[in-house]
Amino acid sequence: MKNITRRAFLKIAGAASATGVLGYSAMARAAGTNKGSARVIVVGGGFGGATCARYLRRLDQGIAVTLIEPSVKFITCPFSNLVLGGLRTMDSITHGYNALKQIHGVNMIHDTVDRIDPVGKKLTLKGGKTLTYDSLVVSPGIDFNWDAIEGYSEKAAQVMPHAWKAGPQTVLLRNQLKAMKNGGKVIIVSPPNPFRCPPGPYERASMFAHYLKQHKPRSKIVILDAKDKFSKQALFQDGWEKLYPGMIEWVSGAKGGTTQRVDVKKMLVDADLVKHKADVVNLIPHQTAGKIAVKTGLVDKTGWCPVDPKTFESKLHAGIHVIGDSAIAGALPKSGFAASSEAKMCAAAIIALFNGETPPENSFVNTCYSLIAPRYGISVAGVYRNMEKGITEIEGAGGVSPREAPDSFREDEAKYTFGWYESIVADIWG
Repeated sequence: MKNITRRAFLKIAGAASATGVLGYSAMARAAGTNKGSARVIVVGGGFGGATCARYLRRLDQGIAVTLIEPSVKFITCPFSNLVLGGLRTMDSITHGYNALKQIHGVNMIHDTVDRIDPVGKKLTLKGGKTLTYDSLVVSPGIDFNWDAIEGYSEKAAQVMPHAWKAGPQTVLLRNQLKAMKNGGKVIIVSPPNPFRCPPGPYERASMFAHYLKQHKPRSKIVILDAKDKFSKQALFQDGWEKLYPGMIEWVSGAKGGTTQRVDVKKMLVDADLVKHKADVVNLIPHQTAGKIAVKTGLVDKTGWCPVDPKTFESKLHAGIHVIGDSAIAGALPKSGFAASSEAKMCAAAIIALFNGETPPENSFVNTCYSLIAPRYGISVAGVYRNMEKGITEIEGAGGVSPREAPDSFREDEAKYTFGWYESIVADIWG
């Protein structure tokens, strides 16, 4: 990193997590400016939605905030790979909404949004209830394009799990690894861009390898990739060569890695050049914006939601803000940390608009850690601002872990990984 040390950057990122929005003085605003007058509904209780609900209340307690989320507990995709590697339990990545309700005054409704009426500013829940709003935030995460690979479907995912939405699929995949014979073959099918958590498939391969090295050391992992390069590629491959020599093979799209079809009964994955038979198949599907965003007409031809980078208001439906993985947010990746950062700026913008003010200049932070082994971590970090071309990464303010680093550096990054997770989940759900 050119202009900032990694330790200094982490302090900045931590401060951003604590205060909510970089450079925005609204945190000191007296509570109650909109008492009884403004109603905001947030759809989706993940990294984006839960953060937005919390910070709307934190920035202005006069706003009535309702968070709609089907699940009573949220299981994070970050650290679900560590469950697969045997480093964490499902309970440790499962978080409730009590603090949002009891401490921050967010009205929680555990139901699913069936339809949204952007003109009438109301939405209907599957339970039958209709709610009205002054401003709506939609943070539905991702959905899957089940038709992109022949032979794959939601039903097929019970045999070839994706585990890209943490929960029962994570447990299923973990159990398949445990049941696999020593000397078995695991295939990970990695999707084309854009998709949730760009380094995720490669951290997953690392966690698979960590588990297999201990319990089934003659096994092999093949990553069939639709892409020709991936996030933190050199760092991952250096780590694989050092820790798991010969165990992980990556096949790029240019070399036949694009999966065309699967045969679930025969456990076959048919790529461009070779048919691969496997004992365990982790197929991560092509992705689109969350279902309610698609149903409401918030997506364009890309399958994602175009937004105003200053406010995250939809470019297709006024009065609806879209944050997190579903949004087209310039250079920001589709990550939990980025979703949380977007949510804080969105909350600040909504409050400014309610008060007839110009939304503040926004800044965003993203930090993404990956574990290659329990004591071997790598990371990428960045600061982003809204420029003429949209949300743009600030050159020199961040960067990736250096390739030439001592073991002690990798150990520190692994420690930071665990610290990052505890900090962000406390900031959102704690």
